[in-house]
Amino acid sequence: MTALVLGPLLRHVSERSATVWVETDAPCEVRVLSRERGVDAAARTFTLHGHHYALVDVDNLEPGTTVPYEVTLDGETVWPEPRSTYPPSVIRTMAREPETLKIAFGSCRRSPDKANRHGLDALSAYGHVMASGGERPDVLLMVGDQVYADELSDEMRAFIAQRRKPGQEPYDELAEFEDYTYLYRLAWREDPAVRWLLSTVPTYTVFDDHDIRDDWNTSYAWRQQMEATPWWRDRIIGGIGSYWIYQHLGNLSPEERAADLVYKAVLAASENGGDGGEILDEFADRADRDPASARWSYKHDWGGTRLIVVDSRCSRLLTSERRGMLDDEEFRWLDEQCQGDRDHLLIASSLPYLLPRTIHNAENWNEAMAEGAWGQKGAWIAERMRQAADLEHWAAFNASFRLVAEDVLAVARGERGAAPASISFLSGDVHYSYLARVTSPDTRSTISQVVCSPFRNQLHGTIRWANKVAAVPGTAWAFRLLARLARVAPPPLRWRVTEGPWFDNAIATVQLSGRECRVRWRTPRTETELSELRDVQLTG
Repeated sequence: MTALVLGPLLRHVSERSATVWVETDAPCEVRVLSRERGVDAAARTFTLHGHHYALVDVDNLEPGTTVPYEVTLDGETVWPEPRSTYPPSVIRTMAREPETLKIAFGSCRRSPDKANRHGLDALSAYGHVMASGGERPDVLLMVGDQVYADELSDEMRAFIAQRRKPGQEPYDELAEFEDYTYLYRLAWREDPAVRWLLSTVPTYTVFDDHDIRDDWNTSYAWRQQMEATPWWRDRIIGGIGSYWIYQHLGNLSPEERAADLVYKAVLAASENGGDGGEILDEFADRADRDPASARWSYKHDWGGTRLIVVDSRCSRLLTSERRGMLDDEEFRWLDEQCQGDRDHLLIASSLPYLLPRTIHNAENWNEAMAEGAWGQKGAWIAERMRQAADLEHWAAFNASFRLVAEDVLAVARGERGAAPASISFLSGDVHYSYLARVTSPDTRSTISQVVCSPFRNQLHGTIRWANKVAAVPGTAWAFRLLARLARVAPPPLRWRVTEGPWFDNAIATVQLSGRECRVRWRTPRTETELSELRDVQLTG
């Protein structure tokens, strides 16, 4: 009997369609059924490096309805699992004009491990709360570090040890696509509450560095160092290729996915009895060498809300002459998406756009030094500092920061249609949560930075202490002085942290009702319960 390896994952959902993603242990026909609602959709699996996947598009659904579903493989029911204690998995379509939209989000989740080194899992606790009848979001957004390819659990180490030859590098990191398949299995299958949650809440993702490797694409110098590493080419190809199948494809609408040339080629190879692994590898290699050849960013409109999810990792422009958080083509795309005539604009980026001012100023200064403001020796020192202290957020790409500010301010002033009530950046990465509010210039929109991190990977020791200090008002002046001495212009926005930081594992929910926007952070009190950290009104 064919079995589910991973899934089902409920991915893109619109008013009339939904996409269900699965991995199976053999080629088969996958069906998504709702006998009571007359739903029946099917797709054949396709093969990548010996693994079998399917994305089943369920269409002709009614807006704003809830449809329980099951999954069969070659006619045998495999989901829900026998003796499951969780409610039925459902597809809940988006309403045409939702009265309230709830978007749960967060980042940085270490997989379950027997040692339990990283605290209680906020995503797992959220699943338990949902299963018990608690808050149910319309969307789950995971903004980076869904998996850790370079900080391994004992279970992942045992798996790769079986596959490595004695002395083969890398010793304590993933090496290729096959390693990634097991890492995703540990992340999304081992915890029953998380597996059920992902089967019943539409989930969207974007990668950050640990999905590939710490400090991925931090600078041109970093890329040169990694390119000189013998095992890196297989690693980056496996990381990007696995992201494409396990995360990226589900972010797309059925129409967008059908137009994807790589997806078309992979399906065609499987229809002819082949394996699309080589096609995927060629694409992943090209996407790494030429960022403009692939787009990982995407946007979705739900009633009066637009969500823009920005890839701030793979799309970076890093050459000996220029550096940018996004390449030119990606910036043109982002500029086109930043429009008014809606109630709320959400811009999700794995890396916070607005950091605590001390860190922002430090990264401004470090970038200027690395670019030669204080000579070649200063540039050498700055590059070592950048990699050692992870100084590679939007503030470390100051030209990119200023371009985004121009777009956001144009929307907030009503220069691109009626100004939204709120413009919110949703981010993770930093392993603590906070809210920052823009205080000037005056605009018609409330502009905020909402950070929720981590789901499960708490900071400890010196790093935690340093970030606490950096968030204290009045500590930013020293690095601002250094930035001025390096001839860095003041930022076009002024902002301050008004809530947090909190260093708990956490999950946040942004709730949008009409022109009202509020955000709520919660932390796991037990493995199955959440307690509130803060509930804040952003508008009004």
